Amino acid sequence: MKTVEITKAKLPLANYTKDVIKEPVIVTIRGKPVAALVSIENADIETASLSNNPQFLALIERSRIRQKEKGGISTKEMRHRLQKAKHS
Repeated sequence: MKTVEITKAKLPLANYTKDVIKEPVIVTIRGKPVAALVSIENADIETASLSNNPQFLALIERSRIRQKEKGGISTKEMRHRLQKAKHS
């Protein structure tokens, strides 16, 4: 893993992003990690953005808790309901 102190990061961002294919690049301030440049595979911009969005992550967590507490419906049942609504 490569580490770059922000005060010493003089190269353009493009130069550092080339390194992430091989390994993550950790950006530090006074030795403390503050950011990471990592390779993203098989994801579009929306997926990458949502995976770090606190509101979206909270929504997913609430949904998981609700499903665990109250149960849910199967994929088969959901498809049935969607088909039924489509023909209504």
